Order: sequence, then C-alpha cells, then structure tokens
Amino acid sequence: MIKIIAQIVFIFYGTLMFGQHYTLTDSLQQQYTFINWEANTIKHADSSNTFKKLYQKLDNIYKNNDEKLHVFHIGGSHIQADFYSNRLRHYLQNISTKAKGQRGFIYPYRMAKTNNPLNYKVTFDGEWKGYRCSRTDSVAWGLSGVSAKFKDSMSNINIKANYKNYSENTYDFNKLRVFYNEWSDDYAVTVSNNSLVTSQTRNSDAHYIEFSLNTTMSELNICVRKTTNNTDSEFLMMGLELMNDNPGIEYTTIGVNGASFAFYNRAAFFEQQLLLYKPDLFIISVGTNDTYTLNFNKKQYKAYYEQLILSIQKANPDCAILLTVPNDSFYKKQFANPNTKVAAQAIYELSEQYHMAVWDFYEIMGGYVSSQKWYDNKLMPKDRIHFTRKGYDIKADLLFKALINAWEQEMNYKPNTLLNQITKKGNRIE
Repeated sequence: MIKIIAQIVFIFYGTLMFGQHYTLTDSLQQQYTFINWEANTIKHADSSNTFKKLYQKLDNIYKNNDEKLHVFHIGGSHIQADFYSNRLRHYLQNISTKAKGQRGFIYPYRMAKTNNPLNYKVTFDGEWKGYRCSRTDSVAWGLSGVSAKFKDSMSNINIKANYKNYSENTYDFNKLRVFYNEWSDDYAVTVSNNSLVTSQTRNSDAHYIEFSLNTTMSELNICVRKTTNNTDSEFLMMGLELMNDNPGIEYTTIGVNGASFAFYNRAAFFEQQLLLYKPDLFIISVGTNDTYTLNFNKKQYKAYYEQLILSIQKANPDCAILLTVPNDSFYKKQFANPNTKVAAQAIYELSEQYHMAVWDFYEIMGGYVSSQKWYDNKLMPKDRIHFTRKGYDIKADLLFKALINAWEQEMNYKPNTLLNQITKKGNRIE
C-alpha cells in the first residue's frame, strides 16, 4: 500500500498550481452517468441538533457576523495530500469577507520525508528522520500521527503559511505553537528574531510551546538547539500551529499515508492534543486502508470507529460529526474490494446508535466495482484507490454540494441559492 502511495504522490503534482472553477455542471453530470448523483446527500443531518447548531454558525459567517467555526477532517493519503480537503477549505473560507480564519494545525511532512500539501511550506536544515503511525515505527505521536526525530546540535526552520499560487489567500499569524517532546530539557525552541516575541508559554499536558508575536506575519524562522551534551537526547517534532485572532472558519486536516483507525490509535497524545480544540464539524474519512485487507474484521473496525467518535465528543459534545463511507476500490489492482460494503454497514449502525450524519461516497460513486468506471473515465489512476486531479475535484464538489444543500434546507433558503452564490464564476479553487 505504501509503495502504491509513493507512486501516486503524486501523478499530478505539476497540475496543482492552477485554479479551477466549481465543476458539477449539468454537462458533467450527463457525461458521468455512472455516478449516482441523486445519492449525494448528507443523510440524517436533519434530525441532529449538532448539525442544526453547525448550520446556524455557518449562516452567521455567511452574513458577515463575527463567528468562529472549526472543521477537522481526518483520513489517510487522500487527506495528507490535502487535495480535495483544500478545495473544501477554500469554498468555506470564501462564503463571506469574514469567513477566512486561521490556518491552524499543520505538519511539516517533508521533515518526515513524505509528501507535503502544496499550500504551505516548511524548510529546514540538519538531519531529520520521519516516523509515521501507519508503519512499524515505534515513537511518540500526537494529533498528526507523524513525528520527525532530530539528534544533531541545531536546526533552522522556516515556516511559510502561504506558498506558490496562494497569494490571494494568505494566512497571517501572530501566535505559533510547536508540538514536541517538551518533557525533555535537552533541546530548546526559540524564534530566531527574539524581538518579535512578547511572551511564551509551555503546555506539559498537550506538549507544546507557544510564542505570542507583536505583529502578524505569514513567514517565520525558528530554531531548535541542543542544550546538553547528552548523546542520547533527541528532539521530536509532532506538529505546528499557526494562529491569529480573526473570526471565520478554520479547516484542520489530519492525514497520514496508509493510516487506518488502528494506526491512529497508536498515537499516544492524539486525544490530549485534540482536547485543546472544540471542533464544530468533524469529518471522518478514515476507512479505505482499514478495508484494504483479505481479513477485514467488521467488529474491530466498528470498535475503532466508535473510539474516535467518543474522543471527538469528549473534546466537544456539541460537535457535528460526519461519518463518510470510503470509496470503492480495488485490492492490489486485481479485484474489486468487497470489504467497503461491509464497512458501510458498520458506519450506518454507528450513525443510528449515535444519531450522526452520513455522507455515503461509496453509494455516490456507484457502489461495488464503480472504481473501474471512474478509472475508465480518467477519474482514478490505475490503482483504483486514489483519484486523479479531476476525480478529487469532483469528490470535493460533491461533498460541498451535499453540505450546502443540507444547510439551505435547514435555514429555509431556496434550493441552490447559497451554492450558486458561493461557487459563482471567479471564485477560483487553488
């Protein structure tokens, strides 16, 4: 699976630099008749009080009121690359002039020698070794599920919240959190230009140091420096957070190539760090890798899924949780994977038990073996697990349309009123 991901990472790297308009036109629906367009709904949201609160917050932001809303989206390689999730982020943060919140939690994936989203950049010197919770590695992980280890004397790190073709959507920040093994005093983290720092605090429960700055900026240099002669000491980077005081929507992605529920369960500090936040919407897109096996265990899958739900509810009992059914896929390019249908049954059972909403992308794709049709139409690569750029665009637009339609229905807008305004010509997706 990891080898497949390496081959996919990513066949369209060069195409991501260009904006694209909302893609779900009538002509596209006529072209791809194998997609179950009628199934594209958020099921059971209309009976959920948490989704009613979510739509009210979205409506406040849409009307340019000061409101903060935090979206979390967790998954595997689909989310680590941040292709379709960034498209959703862009849509949501353009529903009004006050919609764009802070960039929030990110991970410097290149530091762990894996692919980084193209909408921010972290450069560094020194030798770092990466560890992912989805491998047989044994190390401490936090919310990101990825850690990078450093054992040298000093590393200079440059953080750019805005990169390449994202100049129209700059993320300024006036606070920075660095998540690391702060229980060790063998390394110190400092802002390279100390005159920018007005205060700093350490949190030993969630394992981070926070710097408050006297100005907002989109780029910052920090330094990791060894403070002892202990040859066994090491610095463990677990994540970064770029913060500001602006209202609007913050969209946090948590993605690890090859990750499943079992792997995220290995992240010892996941829950402690999640408790720092109060998510308003949590989209669970874990599952593709769980089903990628000849020995799928529905009971165990459901138990892991339920454990994540309970962790989210602990962070915010009022969080709207959207359970998404994984996409149809092929196992080792040889045969259609029958496990996704069984996983869908577990998801619907949890939805009924916890009164949560479902976005059934498996049904929307066309169900069993539909990934072959997506591949035949150049919407998936040969592995029939991931998607091409156009495939990810369609997936993002489908989820966005389902979410907006449910919001319109709850707030008594005419159908497609909000959708047409938000996706109007000129609102380009980077």
